[in-house]
Amino acid sequence: MTDITESGLDTAYGAMMAAPEDDAARMRYYARLADGMLYLMLEAEADGGAVEPVVVDIDGAQVVLAYDTEERLAATTDAPVPYAELPGRVIAAQLAGQNVALGVNLGVGAAEFLVSPEALIWLSQTLDHAPANVTARPIAFEAPRGLPTSLMQALDGKLARAGGLAQAALLAAVRYEDGRQGHMLAFIGAAPGAEAALTRAASEALTFSGVEAGEMDVTFLAADLPVVDRMARVALRFDLPAPAAVVPAGPAAPGMDPLSPPKLR
Repeated sequence: MTDITESGLDTAYGAMMAAPEDDAARMRYYARLADGMLYLMLEAEADGGAVEPVVVDIDGAQVVLAYDTEERLAATTDAPVPYAELPGRVIAAQLAGQNVALGVNLGVGAAEFLVSPEALIWLSQTLDHAPANVTARPIAFEAPRGLPTSLMQALDGKLARAGGLAQAALLAAVRYEDGRQGHMLAFIGAAPGAEAALTRAASEALTFSGVEAGEMDVTFLAADLPVVDRMARVALRFDLPAPAAVVPAGPAAPGMDPLSPPKLR
């Protein structure tokens, strides 16, 4: 079937398929899949907090179908089909361990990919990884150095989707009182309650950048602290402007509330 519209997932898919041995390219695809919204094909309209995805048999494997645009979902059928719009990470978490695969964009002729049951487990576990808490006093900051392009791209992408959760983020090389050296990402003026989401975003940027054994410290600072001025003189700055307010057109689609994701049955 001829594809209709190029989507944000296509670039990551193309890079992954062009370099199958490139772990960084593969990780960027999975990061994009997890961060994006997918349109999950359902057997029937969602019933309360539960959704029943369509499951098809492909070469003996049970496969759930999802598409990264409504156009691609519609292109697979001549009649309206019920669906749930869900983040890829929610779908991965719900399907992990169910011995089913996730078919992404199957039947539309572009960016078709089958995420195996094992890959869904890995993705869910990776997204569920919690950073370790450490305590150390920084004594000097320098310009960031030696950071791979893949990490900078991953961090830029994650922070671009975190608009409004903090005023800005500063990335600098740091030296601690105990002699340890590394890099620190400081979120300035974080919104109340946003710390967990911002820490997770930074952690996932590091994980999905493909950097092996990478480490980056994350801290939260009030904008008026003297250390912010010291750090800002040498740091790379990321601004996190709040997105424009959007008036919802109607009731939220199933799974839009991250605190109350739907149950797949």
